[in-house]
Amino acid sequence: MRAIETIKNIWKIEDLRYRIITTLLLIMVYRVGSYVVLPGIDVETLSNLQEQTRGGLMALLDMFSGGAFSNASIFALGIMPYISASIVIQLLGMALPYFQKLQREGESGRRKLNQYTRYLTVAILLIQAPSYLVNLKTQIGAAAFPEGVMFMITSTIILAAGSMFVLWLGERITDKGIGNGISFIILIGIIARLPQALGFEFINRATTATGGLVMFLAEIVFLLFVVAASILLVQGTRKVPVQYAKRIVGNKQYGGARQYIPLKVNSAGVMPIIFAQALMFIPITIVGFSTTSSSAFVQAFTDNTGFWYNFVYAILIIVFTYFYTAITIQPNQMAEDMKRNNGFIPGIKPGKKTAEYIDSIMSRITLPGSIFLALVAIMPAFAQIAGISAEFAQFFGGTSLLILVGVILDTLQQVESHLMMHHYDGLLKSGRIKGRQGSVSAY
Repeated sequence: MRAIETIKNIWKIEDLRYRIITTLLLIMVYRVGSYVVLPGIDVETLSNLQEQTRGGLMALLDMFSGGAFSNASIFALGIMPYISASIVIQLLGMALPYFQKLQREGESGRRKLNQYTRYLTVAILLIQAPSYLVNLKTQIGAAAFPEGVMFMITSTIILAAGSMFVLWLGERITDKGIGNGISFIILIGIIARLPQALGFEFINRATTATGGLVMFLAEIVFLLFVVAASILLVQGTRKVPVQYAKRIVGNKQYGGARQYIPLKVNSAGVMPIIFAQALMFIPITIVGFSTTSSSAFVQAFTDNTGFWYNFVYAILIIVFTYFYTAITIQPNQMAEDMKRNNGFIPGIKPGKKTAEYIDSIMSRITLPGSIFLALVAIMPAFAQIAGISAEFAQFFGGTSLLILVGVILDTLQQVESHLMMHHYDGLLKSGRIKGRQGSVSAY
């Protein structure tokens, strides 16, 4: 079989074999740490915390941490503080000249930005860790929560150190493993929840009269359809032809070859969903601090399966997709780079006209991409309305599915590049695997 032959070829490549084994060992360390509970916390008192993470944003945080959040583990805060810090630094790079200068300084600037990102991550952790401990005390009860300021201080240090250790594991996977370490850590956290959610859904359908195994098989088929649609969303591009002017050196003629600018249908990735989720979580937070929650507005925006919640959620995703695409894709810079390299789009004048043409193309392809992204994001709500459990419904769309698809494609592309470099056939006979066009992170 071709699959067995491909596995043999992968194992023959010493460097690839070493990277895969290293990645598996580092992932094993991460998964073991996800079950190491904070010192002083009784595991039997965590039932309320685990119930709290069954839905909403808490479920998303628990999924990204691979269950460490609901286990009160030393890795409970996971990689999310680093992601938050990375987003802030990225936005600062678009707003402040100093950070823009660092982005243009190449490797030295990148190291400086990474250093700032780590400092900001530690600052975020020192805020999130006490908040997590206060929530933990509320869920397990003051009687089961260790008393004293020293416990809060030591636990804050442990949570911060655990999150930074997870970051270190991700960097080691990038350097010594299969690559995309931070994204791979998130991927493992998502996949770790899949067997439990799948098993619960199977038992639920098999033991109740709501469709039985036929409905379960229909859910699996629909899930595969959503995954296929997500792959198209991740890989979709629009190619803009670019012609480079011919130039003559001596008696030889160079240039004139036609190339393409691959403009992505979804250049923003999962960032619009993350921003929209943060805004939609505000009403839930307000309810948590208030004593009254019976108003129609509060009820509408705390029901993640309701019409108004998902309608506003989808609109925010479309708006943020345009916003994030506008600040990441700069047509003026692309037009200037082409003009500097004697390139032009056939039929379009270089300079301002080229920038306007690229901007018009991006506007046209971003609209269907943003609508499709919004549909994928609200798909878990439709899944829950159809009777699918909340845990399994998380895999029918949203941030988790897009991250899962994107990272798996990138990982397969890494493996395929090693195979092709050593003159072996790729993973697919029909053609090469396309990742996320050089993206190095899922978020």
